[in-house]
Amino acid sequence: MKFIKRFFIFILICMILGVGAIFGLYYYVKADLPDVATLREVKLQTPMQVFSQDGQLISQFGEKRRIPVKYEDIPQHLIDALIATEDSRFYEHPGIDPIGITRAAVVVLLSGSAKQGASTITQQLARNFFLSNEKKLMRKIKEVFIAIHIEQLLSKQEIMELYVNKIFLGYRSYGFGAAARVYFGKDLQDLSLSEIATLAGMPKAPSTMNPLYSIERATNRRNVVLARMLDEKYITEQEYQQARSETLVSRYHGAEIKLNAPYVAELARAWAVEHYGDDVYDSGINIYTTVDSKLQRAANQAAVNNLIGYDERHGYRGAEKVLWQPDQAPMSKDDIEEHLKTVPTYGKLVPAVVVARGEKTAQVVVKNHGTQSLDWDGMKWARKYLTDERQGSAPQSTDDILAVGEQIWVRGETINLDDNNQQQVTDVEEEDLEQQEQDNTEPATPIHWRLAQVPNANTAFVAMNPENGAIEALVGGFNFVHNKFNRATQSVRQVGSSIKPFIYSAALDNGMTLASLINDAPINQWDKSQGTAWRPKNSPPTYGGPTRLRIGLAQSKNVMAVRVLREVGLDKTRDYLTRFGFDKDHLPRSETIALGAGSLTPVKMAQGISVFANGGYYVEPYYISKVEDPFGQLDYQAPSQLICRENCQPTSTVESEFNEQDVASDEQQPQQAKQVISEQTAFLVREMMYSNVWGGGNWGQGTGWNGTGWRAQVLDRRDIGGKTGTTNDSKDTWYSGYGPGIVATAWVGFDNHNRALGRTAPNPNLGKDQVSGVEAGAKTAQPAWIDFMRVALENTPPQQKQVPPHIVRARIDRDSGLLSNKSDASSMFEYFKEGTEPTEYQSDDITDSIYSESPSQELF
Repeated sequence: MKFIKRFFIFILICMILGVGAIFGLYYYVKADLPDVATLREVKLQTPMQVFSQDGQLISQFGEKRRIPVKYEDIPQHLIDALIATEDSRFYEHPGIDPIGITRAAVVVLLSGSAKQGASTITQQLARNFFLSNEKKLMRKIKEVFIAIHIEQLLSKQEIMELYVNKIFLGYRSYGFGAAARVYFGKDLQDLSLSEIATLAGMPKAPSTMNPLYSIERATNRRNVVLARMLDEKYITEQEYQQARSETLVSRYHGAEIKLNAPYVAELARAWAVEHYGDDVYDSGINIYTTVDSKLQRAANQAAVNNLIGYDERHGYRGAEKVLWQPDQAPMSKDDIEEHLKTVPTYGKLVPAVVVARGEKTAQVVVKNHGTQSLDWDGMKWARKYLTDERQGSAPQSTDDILAVGEQIWVRGETINLDDNNQQQVTDVEEEDLEQQEQDNTEPATPIHWRLAQVPNANTAFVAMNPENGAIEALVGGFNFVHNKFNRATQSVRQVGSSIKPFIYSAALDNGMTLASLINDAPINQWDKSQGTAWRPKNSPPTYGGPTRLRIGLAQSKNVMAVRVLREVGLDKTRDYLTRFGFDKDHLPRSETIALGAGSLTPVKMAQGISVFANGGYYVEPYYISKVEDPFGQLDYQAPSQLICRENCQPTSTVESEFNEQDVASDEQQPQQAKQVISEQTAFLVREMMYSNVWGGGNWGQGTGWNGTGWRAQVLDRRDIGGKTGTTNDSKDTWYSGYGPGIVATAWVGFDNHNRALGRTAPNPNLGKDQVSGVEAGAKTAQPAWIDFMRVALENTPPQQKQVPPHIVRARIDRDSGLLSNKSDASSMFEYFKEGTEPTEYQSDDITDSIYSESPSQELF
């Protein structure tokens, strides 16, 4: 009895010492223990995503991939698999599992090494949120106490939800929602039992037991998980056998970028950092931009194809690199493919290496596409580039173009037959190539490869909704990987004749009409400060004498623009242009402003043209439509910009000058757009821009004429208009114009402001449908605008002309602009603001000169 009594006393003392030791340890580490109450407010580090307005993913920012899942959305099989594998007494223990600890301790005593873990799901959660993975006793003690605190604070369901969303599972995926996407390309709810068991087995060693690292190890671990689920009676024998026999198939699935708009994504990223701070990358917010996916794809294709067209007609600049010389041993195909993996792909331009050539063919190894053929139709454009002004003779064979061992660029095309059995050539876009490479599938239509090169010049394109300022498409350059500078928003370039609609708008608001005669004759003015004469010239240098204002803008007559500016006044005109949001500092105090010496970004140009398109209202361009938190709750909504045309109530207005960085206001109240010119003036300017495309007169009666934008007649729409822009020596080329509900601006030029776009001679290999001669807005920039508008307006019915109130029509004489009683080809109907129409009739008397009465006063 004494022995038993002493034994119980010993046990009691040990228990007291043990409890005391535990309390002592607890108070020793208490100061270092985190406040587990923060788990209730935890924000999981989830990537920021950027979408188009119609929900297509543009980009993802953030180091950690995570797709948060609520407890009710977690598949039951996953919960069962985790409990069976990681913590079979999850619902019974208070955070630590004494039975599991005892079992692990016995294993250590018997084997001398730790072969079994004893961490519960709660302990793993504590370690993931608050501790490191260092294998130290003190870390384990803290883990135990934190786990107990967690169990006291949270329910088992809350603990399981946090665990499922937090655990690291390899390849930058955090949580099972992200892992399902990374390894299987599925939502968590769509996984099979076999796939769920594979993921559930990975927390033990995520870097080496994932199916991308080793299918064999992942399969073995999956089978262990399935066996544990069977033992715990979570699945039946039939489910076990079926899942175990399933072949495990996995490949890496990156973020599924659906829309190529990297310049837009960068604008959204910068906006988010400015508004939310540097922690935004892991905030999980979803930013919805204003871009429309259909219009963005159209802008991408139109701008880049047009730039490639410009570049190729100026000649081939040769190989990117020579990998081996003719007298050297060639590289093996494996070595070539390894080398090509290190070379970036620039959009639709893919690197390749020439390995053989025939008389008019070549064999090339294309990055990720193996050995391919180049036929003559894909190379015959490549006459040698000499200068921006000169090209070599047309090539006659492959020897004139390529050599074996050269690293070159190629791009893909598909050729189909249309309904009329005519060949239809379509470029293979970057997204299509990437999808085929990811899926390891052959394209439905064989790809024909063409020789290509990275353009030396660059481009920008902007499409804007003139009613609310939403930027619906934006291209900042040839390729974001190649050069991240955004020319649409950051490049301030001389606008050339694109400024003329704004100059002529000032003239209309200062007494001129579309029928006013301006002398289209050379100007020769001595400049004392320069010691030279200023002689602005038309392009081409032809002159028509007294010419109506409508024709002057439509045909972009330089000397007429100067005379219009003089009539309005330089200072008055510069002040007037700020109504459109233009920075006065970028508008020189010089008459050269009439010829386009002012400088704007393409976004500013689209913003200005929108004033004419919407009837005279300034709307501020913006890129961000709304922001949602990770669970879809609205966090930010861009304020509406309202155009009120009648019965308007006083409210805040959008100012005519703004900081372009402030792409959206923090105030969520609707703003009323400010009217900066009259509806009548906007209509009359649209009329002149309409004539830029459609000209005027009657060709059958000998009075027909074209504007500089006549190429847009291929769109066969009478509800469009625009204006070309070309600077001195063709250093900048523009086309800006409107259609129903949309305004678009295209720009092409070199990043080097001093380099001219040059000229080309026809290429005998390419037939008659080719661009040649001096580069200009109509040839170099307008084709992109036309191709874009063809897509943008394809489902928009033609709109009837809406004539605003207080606009009247009068029949005038084509030559004098005076009223006419005739109804033959010498007369036409013209629009006027009410009260400005001519009051005099053209005399039937024939005179030799229209200058007979005060020509200098009347014709400025």
